[in-house]
Amino acid sequence: MSAPPTRRLRPELPEGPLPAVIATALERGIDVVGELELAWRALPNRFVAVTGTNGKTTTVELLGHVYRGAGEPVAVAGNVGTPLSELAGAVEADATVVCEASSFQLEDTSFFAPECAVFLNLAPDHLDRHHDLESYLAAKLRIFANQGNDDVAVYNADDPALAGTDLGGCARRLAFCTGAAPDCEVAVAEGTIFYDGEPLLDVDDLGLFGEHNVANAMAAAAAALSMGLDRDAVREGLRSFAGVPHRLEQVAEIAGVRFVNDSKATNVASAAVGIGAFEGGVHAILGGSDKGEPFGALLDPIREHCVACYLVGATADRLAEELAPVAAAGVELHRCADLEDAVRRAAAAARPGEAVLLSPACASFDAFENFEQRGERFRTVVGDLR
Repeated sequence: MSAPPTRRLRPELPEGPLPAVIATALERGIDVVGELELAWRALPNRFVAVTGTNGKTTTVELLGHVYRGAGEPVAVAGNVGTPLSELAGAVEADATVVCEASSFQLEDTSFFAPECAVFLNLAPDHLDRHHDLESYLAAKLRIFANQGNDDVAVYNADDPALAGTDLGGCARRLAFCTGAAPDCEVAVAEGTIFYDGEPLLDVDDLGLFGEHNVANAMAAAAAALSMGLDRDAVREGLRSFAGVPHRLEQVAEIAGVRFVNDSKATNVASAAVGIGAFEGGVHAILGGSDKGEPFGALLDPIREHCVACYLVGATADRLAEELAPVAAAGVELHRCADLEDAVRRAAAAARPGEAVLLSPACASFDAFENFEQRGERFRTVVGDLR
């Protein structure tokens, strides 16, 4: 493994205790330090930080898998399960920290500067908080803002929101994309992922399935190789990683019907990717708590891939209204009492070779504590079908 970039000195922590009530602090113009920023200041480790609307968890876990396979010390943290702050004082200084960084965490950073920052993609999400796409993008771009010349900024050159955008910061740009674009260090062409013009791995050899995961694999390869990991170790890690729970996770096959848990698809763009990962015959379970995001972007994937949709939760009425045009293409829309009702009705209708897919396009808070609980409930209901 090549020598890592030199870590710049971190700023000093503010002196004195923070006010107990954050709102009062903000009203008084007092700086409030978020958990991502605070943990980064407390940790001397090298950081690889990953943001984007979709694919963060998969890419972070994939990077952790690649590092472990390469025999390199690594700690995976963030929204993937272990809070980043729990690593302070608990992880060896030579370990690389791979962390998932959300827009909520990034928007209140001030000095956060990972040695490698990865921006996967951008699609409308969390507009109930950020109000518009421009503000959401600005929060995400904080991941690059403080990077220096020795750092690396990995970005998706195929994403229109990123391709023509000033990423900010001073890091070396490293793009990934589809096709043989000369400005992309990592690219996929003719079924092969290339790095720096040399073949790395055939797409068919990836342990993950779906076009979106090809992009996630390219991003992970770009980050790992730019941080000095061995090329063969990266190749083997991409080949052997099987995915994460609640993200296009096949939980059962019953009488030739696949049951797939994609509960992590909490926004429209992610659900569209999930639906599009199948050639056809999809019975999609949609709905949950309302994030204020329109559902029109689901129309084409549903027309092309779905047999029927089963609508649940607080957004069921709006889904029925906004997805009504797919009925003309023969896609049935069913209003369901709850997740259990949707699973049972979809299972009864599905035929061998088809799939029952939980890909809600919504958050889970109308009925569950989080998407994990929703995915586990899906798994339980499917288990009861046997």
